[in-house]
Amino acid sequence: MKFAKYLGASVAALALMASAASAQNVLRWTSQGDALTLDPHSQNEGPTNAMNGMIYESLVSRDADLALQPELAESWESSADGWTFKLRKGVKFHDGADFTAEDVVFSFARANEESSDFKEQATNVASVEVIDDHTVKLRTDGPNPILPNQMTSIYMVDKGWAEANNVVKPQDFAAKDETYAVRNANGTGPFKLVSRAPDELTVLDRNPDWWGEGQFPGNIDRIEYRPIANAATRVAALLSGEVDFVLDPPLQDLKRIEGAAGLKVTTVAQIRSIFFGLDQGVDELRTSDVKGKNPFKDVRVREAFNLAVDKEAIKRVVMEGLSFPTGIITPPGVLGNTPDNDTPYGFDVEKAKSLLADAGYPNGFSIQLDCPNNRYNNDEKICQAAVAMLAKIGVKVNLDAIPKAQHFPKIQNRTSDFYMLGWGVPTLDSHYVFQYLLEGEGSWNATGYSNPRVNEITQVIATETDLAKRTAMIDEAWDIVKAEMPYVPIHHQVIAWAMSENLEAPIGADDALRPRFAVMK
Repeated sequence: MKFAKYLGASVAALALMASAASAQNVLRWTSQGDALTLDPHSQNEGPTNAMNGMIYESLVSRDADLALQPELAESWESSADGWTFKLRKGVKFHDGADFTAEDVVFSFARANEESSDFKEQATNVASVEVIDDHTVKLRTDGPNPILPNQMTSIYMVDKGWAEANNVVKPQDFAAKDETYAVRNANGTGPFKLVSRAPDELTVLDRNPDWWGEGQFPGNIDRIEYRPIANAATRVAALLSGEVDFVLDPPLQDLKRIEGAAGLKVTTVAQIRSIFFGLDQGVDELRTSDVKGKNPFKDVRVREAFNLAVDKEAIKRVVMEGLSFPTGIITPPGVLGNTPDNDTPYGFDVEKAKSLLADAGYPNGFSIQLDCPNNRYNNDEKICQAAVAMLAKIGVKVNLDAIPKAQHFPKIQNRTSDFYMLGWGVPTLDSHYVFQYLLEGEGSWNATGYSNPRVNEITQVIATETDLAKRTAMIDEAWDIVKAEMPYVPIHHQVIAWAMSENLEAPIGADDALRPRFAVMK
């Protein structure tokens, strides 16, 4: 299937394709869904952050091994009341403006706006003090042992550009806000935005004035990204040579791709967990036939859901063996994940039925499951499997599987009773999970769950520097969460990348393509 079908054979697209012929190394790649926005503070979503990370930069970044690396800050050191960062000199934004300490002040203020999806991380900085043009102190309320880890996706925005284009505040994605920053960008990163047609084509060109030019092995001159929703079409595009790289090849096609001449596959366990959320906060569910009360407020119902979903069967049948069933919503490699709490709840249909009956639902009830169909590995298929499994305990599930751009606002706007979500942990620390998903006011906590002790621990571990004490509190919080079950953990993802043998692109456990390390032969 030719890409002209997706591009509508527009004159602009053809012009871009013609100009690409002059670029030496053009990386053409695809995955099932597009970045949600180019506003770097609007949506804290993996593919969106990865795309924006080609254009924008943070003070601190990670390499493909997830080790912390200097980016716009050359060095940093901690003190009792914050961290001091030495900024790179001579860095310019794509429009030629200088990057200075004032842009750091502005960017943290912008990331802390109500419409920002990064405010949980940005609020860890009480204020930003300008020492000089290339030195800033990020002041915190007491010591913060993990601040550099929390900053890897807080991108720096040019204050003057934002003011000139009326984008001082981030796009409010959940409210379907439309701003200049949604389709336009001005970063300091290795690639400049050439054009942006959401869900069709995004083109980036190498930034010859990038501060890191010559310091990284990457030799990509142009990037052309075309999302392809259909899995078979993505594979066909790779097999035919229309694309060089597929971020999310269908798991059932990996052997076929590996057997094709000139192609290769790499896999890695991802730092992302897949789970279902249960809204126990509302008095009456929106989509259930139970009226006047909320079944999810009863822990027996939540346990029944956990016991009814056969994670091993999902691994075997749906995931082609490429998943790790779990009992926790954070993966191995993150501080707080232990073999004990990573153990799944188990699978027991009869016990699940008994729990429902004890809770007053001997015949089950009906509910809608909201699911994305273009975000996670086999996301819709996982939801379909769960629907069939829950039917065996009398729960009649209506599945609503839709694109992520429509799915995520349901969670952010708190309008979903029962939903799928996946969560990566770029900080490699459970505080990130607690802050977003388990703290009462967490921006992605659509379960209504709020435990005073978990909330307290979330606050305390932000400043606790004693690793043993900090770890003990994290373990305590996970013990509470495992007992109260606000979520139904499914598994930790294993990701696969498929690409031409002429491309070397190191796979990262965060599933982010880093073109500065990509080499085309």
